[in-house]
Amino acid sequence: MSLRSHPPVGVSRACGIWIVRRHRGHMKIRVINTPPGEAPEDVRAAWVGLELPLVVPGARTRRTLGVVARPKTVFGELVAILIGKTERQSGYIVDAAQAVEILAAHSPDAAKWWRENAPLSIRRGKRFLFATEVCQEVTGAA
Repeated sequence: MSLRSHPPVGVSRACGIWIVRRHRGHMKIRVINTPPGEAPEDVRAAWVGLELPLVVPGARTRRTLGVVARPKTVFGELVAILIGKTERQSGYIVDAAQAVEILAAHSPDAAKWWRENAPLSIRRGKRFLFATEVCQEVTGAA
């Protein structure tokens, strides 16, 4: 069976390599409380009420780096991981750039803060992890 015949969600294993397939927005979360983080309180509070599509379904536990204080290079990120500067957190994984676009429609000033103060955290391929305790899974999301 080819990987192309699998539905575009979840994780597959082929030839001993784990492949994370892109989740096509079949599941969403609603932010119900102000998420923790390095952004100012008003910027973090602007997420409340927004529905965000998930990259992968369900909550996950991952090692994370702060969005502002994160290293500026991939090498710096690797060093931070190796010396234990990450935090283990549980939450829902969303595409950072897409999340900021959704935020911009609700709060242009909050989205502007992200673009000006954490551009490396919202570039293509970067992810945000919204803490499990501040989110609610949206049922029936299509």
